Amino acid sequence: MTFDPFRDFEARGYLRNLYGSKDVAAVKALEQKSFKKNLSRAIATLASTQFIEYKHILSIHQTLFGDIYPWAGEDRLATAPDLNITKGGYERMFAHPRDVRRAGEYALDRGQDLAFMRERPGEVMGLLAHAHPFLDGNGRTIMVLHAELACRARISIDWGQTDKTDYLVALTKELNDPEQGHLDLYLKPFIRDAVERKQSISALKSLKGLGETTIGEE
Repeated sequence: MTFDPFRDFEARGYLRNLYGSKDVAAVKALEQKSFKKNLSRAIATLASTQFIEYKHILSIHQTLFGDIYPWAGEDRLATAPDLNITKGGYERMFAHPRDVRRAGEYALDRGQDLAFMRERPGEVMGLLAHAHPFLDGNGRTIMVLHAELACRARISIDWGQTDKTDYLVALTKELNDPEQGHLDLYLKPFIRDAVERKQSISALKSLKGLGETTIGEE
């Protein structure tokens, strides 16, 4: 069944995309094109931001996906306030719309504690994933945010060496059983010294699917 939180798929296409397309695969391809086109600008914006706030999560999503969705940069409290996202039968994996902002702020607070980020980058990723602010584009948005937080903490994650399936298993465990180190344990072999931001841009552009479905298909 096609994800249709606005209940107007037939009239306005998948998630009210600006092309009015009902071809989900085509819209996903447009998402990735928009992501790659706007990634450098998103990372530059974060790099120039002294302290990342919740409003920056929204603005980065708007930068990445504003070419596709008119609601880009609006969180679920604005777009679908009564819709609680579930996956695999789990109802508390992602924050309820009314809790999205609080969850995102907590994730950023943890991620900007440099010592904590160096020690627990997986937990920070799990916290960002739990916030799940948007109807689509969550995985790629939090990948960009996480890359910047890692850069500030003087580490990087060698995502190209990770396995998508294994990563998703670890992330699911992290979401369902937080603060127990599931994702930190998985990511530990892939932690490297910090890289230049331009290297992060190249790495994120080269990911094959990881950033697209990291947080699940609603």
